[in-house]
Amino acid sequence: MNRSLNELLHAHQPIIGTLLTLASPEVAEALALLGFDWVFIDLEHGSLSVQDAQRAIQAIARRSYTLVRVPDGTAENIKRVLDTGCDGIIVPLVNTQSYARRIVSLAKYPPAGERSVGYGRAQGFGLGIAEYLSSANAQTAVIVQIEHKDAIANTDQILSVPGIDAVFIGPYDLSGSMGLLGDISHPQVTDEIDRVRTACLTADSPYGIYCANVHQAKMEIERGAKLVAVGTDILHLACSARSALETLRQIS
Repeated sequence: MNRSLNELLHAHQPIIGTLLTLASPEVAEALALLGFDWVFIDLEHGSLSVQDAQRAIQAIARRSYTLVRVPDGTAENIKRVLDTGCDGIIVPLVNTQSYARRIVSLAKYPPAGERSVGYGRAQGFGLGIAEYLSSANAQTAVIVQIEHKDAIANTDQILSVPGIDAVFIGPYDLSGSMGLLGDISHPQVTDEIDRVRTACLTADSPYGIYCANVHQAKMEIERGAKLVAVGTDILHLACSARSALETLRQIS
């Protein structure tokens, strides 16, 4: 991991990850040992805390990149999560250019923004603060989610905000905002997702998307997605266990 995640976002290869939803450093470490490029640590849904996220990041120990989805784009959430030492943040439900600008400001130290300075794990608990302060603005990835019909209309403006390193498409919440909750294959939903893809490719801006399975992930990579999250820790566990159980049931 000689390159920052931001540098990798502009390389040629897709970046393959999965969601961490369990408060288990061991699960996080196992996912990194398997070779996932990045681990998506989700604080928006489920019961994970900032402390859980930091323990997972420590367990991963630079084997994989880590992105933490904050509950929302408040100053408290952004600065506390960035102080864990993650490689970047994902902010949900970003519908406007002004909100995107605000997020960037909160994630960047002065003069680029207004992030306050503290002694957390990211700064080596104070032991490496000078080095961190000199590199954090450039190396910290700021990724915003486009997952609402209002955001679709503002995609070009959101992409134009300096400091937004990528967008992450949220098909499920987008379908809900369109009155088609959960029907992510509905033509109206897929058309709106295509609008975001096209805008990102035109602007040469990396984009990512969540995929429920390998088949979906393969299609998204072929369409140009750079940051792909496939499945969740619990889904991987359950699907593997179900496959083993069904195979053995057929024998007995």
